[in-house]
Amino acid sequence: MDFLSFEFIDLIDILLVAILLYQLYRLVQGTVAMNIFIGILAVYFIWKLVEALKMDVLSEILGKFIDVGMIALLIVFQPELRRFLLLIGTPEILEKFSFGKRFMLRTNKRKMFSADLHAIIKACKQMSETKTGALIIITTTSDLNFYVKTGEQMDAKVSAKTLESIFYKNSPLHDGAVIISNGKIRAARCVLPITEREDFPEHLGMRHRAASGITEHSDALAIIVSEQTGEISFAKGGHLENGLTSDALRKRIEKEVG
Repeated sequence: MDFLSFEFIDLIDILLVAILLYQLYRLVQGTVAMNIFIGILAVYFIWKLVEALKMDVLSEILGKFIDVGMIALLIVFQPELRRFLLLIGTPEILEKFSFGKRFMLRTNKRKMFSADLHAIIKACKQMSETKTGALIIITTTSDLNFYVKTGEQMDAKVSAKTLESIFYKNSPLHDGAVIISNGKIRAARCVLPITEREDFPEHLGMRHRAASGITEHSDALAIIVSEQTGEISFAKGGHLENGLTSDALRKRIEKEVG
């Protein structure tokens, strides 16, 4: 009878485990670690099943396998664990459990919007016409200080001419990303993490991979201008929207500002 007993704390336990597994699934979705993740879950549930059925020998073997395997998992899942720790270390993870979340997000989005959106759209349109490659990151709640430090510090006013000069092909700053925060260009030539998704389109280059990667790691917005085609793309949450016009890009960013 004790085996079937169920209390309120058990419900909380199940909900927390479900949330944890879902977040882990989102972290490894589309990566080579996905198959390993499914395999680990399968072994764990089989272990619990044989343990409940009192199959002592098999339970002992699987238990030892899981104990030894934990060390190997720390190595195999190093990128995913790093991404998870980055996630819980950002302010937005706390805001999700705060009654002031909506107010804080709106305040930060207004700060983001204080960057001259007209200048950003104008620069992207011009760079699209001249097929000048560009990667512009706009922060929201995360300040991305870690990635800002990988580039050249600027603290410059946002203007179309400044952005175009940074990404001009003969400029020493044209490689990497520009990070815009609170109406300022904080840094250029920044190094960003690239996505590890297996289903990422092969015809897209490193700028698109970096845009997808940084928006997977944070709640930042990314704008990409293709050097090969001049196509304008937008990224949020790791998802890319390609083939945008300058007007469509403006509306997309305004939608995020709310």
